[in-house]
Amino acid sequence: MSIRCAVIGVGYLGKFHAQKYAALPNAKLIAVVDSNRQSAERLAKELDCRACGDLLEILDDVDAVSIVAPTTLHHKMAAKCLRHGIHVLVEKPITTTLEEADELIELAQKNNCILQVGHLERFNAAVLALGQTSGNTPLFIESHRLAPFKPRATDVNVVLDLMIHDIDIILDLVKSDITDMRASGASILSNTVDIANVRLEFANGCVANVTASRVSQKSERKMRLFQKDAYLSIDFQAKALDSYRKGKTEIFPGVPEIIHVRTSEGNDDALLEEIKDFLRVIRTGEKPAVSGEDGRRALATAIQISELF
Repeated sequence: MSIRCAVIGVGYLGKFHAQKYAALPNAKLIAVVDSNRQSAERLAKELDCRACGDLLEILDDVDAVSIVAPTTLHHKMAAKCLRHGIHVLVEKPITTTLEEADELIELAQKNNCILQVGHLERFNAAVLALGQTSGNTPLFIESHRLAPFKPRATDVNVVLDLMIHDIDIILDLVKSDITDMRASGASILSNTVDIANVRLEFANGCVANVTASRVSQKSERKMRLFQKDAYLSIDFQAKALDSYRKGKTEIFPGVPEIIHVRTSEGNDDALLEEIKDFLRVIRTGEKPAVSGEDGRRALATAIQISELF
């Protein structure tokens, strides 16, 4: 049987969620929900589903939802769905506060529901390739996530808007407690911080230098990892992973050859892979790739950084 799905919030990203569900054979898009009913009706006509102005209209009719609404509404909407036994994929950040995140995690456990957080870069082909690359824990990580200014998502600062993607990936890679952080940031075009840099030091010795900006002239999403005997470079936009490792042959006495391997899967659709994985764990009961606990951990770090400005 197909999993009955709905998308709550059909703005820029919500529209893409709805299109993915509509295209998947193991999902049935029942409805799209938005307070702007005209927007919902336009998309519903395109995808042959119901248009609703309130999520209360669909609680008895669906098995799973994507919540792609403003962050301030995540907790209220997700809590209603989880209390009705509906599986939830909520866009990042999971909520605005840790208390709200804790309640959602508890509700998901209590009602035997999947709670997955939409940290989309986890499904980027380059990140998936990195997970298959054997190697040591990184010694140093440097990341840059730069984007031109867009008026959407300015209800949160750049740390919660953009940097949180890299925070999530770094925490998943390093798997160690943060012992120190130093941050600086500035508001340029919005009422919140638009450009920020943070240095994270971990208990295992790793250091990460993370920069995010939403007031850049060009887009750039890159991460570089330095570890013993290897250098790894991720280009999120190109969906490419470049690895450089020492070879066994010496090109000069005491100087080993450098072996370069490029893994590129530029046609992969990260959002489609995220939604497919969401539907898969609903069927299997497995833990999602990005659980509520993972989302809370990234949020906690982002809040700590934000408090330093």
